[in-house]
Amino acid sequence: MKNNKNTKETNYWNPNTYNKHTAFVSQLALPVVDLLDPQNGEKILDAGCGEGTLAVEIARRGAKVIGVDMSAEMIEQCQAKGIEAYVGSVTDLPYNEAFDAVFSNAMLHWVKDAKGAVQNIAKSLKSGGRFVCEFGGEGNAYHLISAMQEVFANHPEFGVFDNPWYFPSIEAYTTLLESEGFSVEYMEIIPRPTPMDDVSHWLEIFANGVTKHLSQEQFETFKEECRVILKETIYIEEEGWMLDYKRLRVKAVKKG
Repeated sequence: MKNNKNTKETNYWNPNTYNKHTAFVSQLALPVVDLLDPQNGEKILDAGCGEGTLAVEIARRGAKVIGVDMSAEMIEQCQAKGIEAYVGSVTDLPYNEAFDAVFSNAMLHWVKDAKGAVQNIAKSLKSGGRFVCEFGGEGNAYHLISAMQEVFANHPEFGVFDNPWYFPSIEAYTTLLESEGFSVEYMEIIPRPTPMDDVSHWLEIFANGVTKHLSQEQFETFKEECRVILKETIYIEEEGWMLDYKRLRVKAVKKG
């Protein structure tokens, strides 16, 4: 689920490609579902639900789940799993004090308007409702981003590198949440070296916002040169490609 001005309401993700190469996104998020601790009968919003793997897990624990995502393709797959889900943006939610909890995994780092997202989440929650999320935090994907910046710098014809991600520090996100009426109960940056079958697949799936204006030939050059740089930093002979992820895990409560 991405949020940019040109695709405010929808965004294209290929669910099959995403699932093939990035199953780890959901598999590593089960502790975040545990932190959410869904209760029987609760109404929970999954913001950035993707194809619904975690929404199904939350529903399995007894809650009523509604999913929202900006990818129509992902929403179709989520609905096919039996989850009520809609195409929409976390910065433009139509809900008012409707949910006992809002959950979000691996999505909020795509939303540059972090304040707008937090305001909408707060508006959607009942008084005393909880907000539990995990997304990229300060230092996330440092080597990946550095490599992309270096390749762009080496190719002026590629234009200016436009970083599409928001990776806040604990201090910055705590300040933001508190300014919008939340009390932070827990927040931690969690280093998470994450295996990937090939870094080229990561670039194909997640760097599309950076490279969408490149020709196919330029994109192939971009991938290959990034791969060469990253072979020196995030590739280990015995283990293969290891993404340098750092996740910000959060639990906050909306004050009454």
